[in-house]
Amino acid sequence: MKTFKLKQLQIVEFHSDTYQTVHIPLIDGLSINREDKENRWLIEAYTKRDLLDYFTELKETYKELIIHVKITTELNELATFITSIIGINQIGDNINILFLGTMVDQKTNKLEEILQQLMKEGNRGGDLLNKFKEYL
Repeated sequence: MKTFKLKQLQIVEFHSDTYQTVHIPLIDGLSINREDKENRWLIEAYTKRDLLDYFTELKETYKELIIHVKITTELNELATFITSIIGINQIGDNINILFLGTMVDQKTNKLEEILQQLMKEGNRGGDLLNKFKEYL
């Protein structure tokens, strides 16, 4: 396994006719390449407790999420992952959120172009996410 410092986390939210990227303020975090046969990564984000309801709703609503992360340094490109939230833990006045998923090999700008094209084709909500995963 290889462990990296998590520098930035963004959640991609899909709405009925669009999507938005939500920046999550981090206190700390790790990104761990498990180097298993499924090429899965474990991402731990440590953030303020006031985001507990937000992440609880995401976990209850979506089986899978698309997230963007920066690791090691702010100068690195964003990496995109298709993940599931596997845990939310309260730690004092803060929380940690555990994501398990796989990295998408394409750059974030290219992925946004794909999303925009799929939306122009009329894909929305859950259908948009399913078509996006098919494209990858």
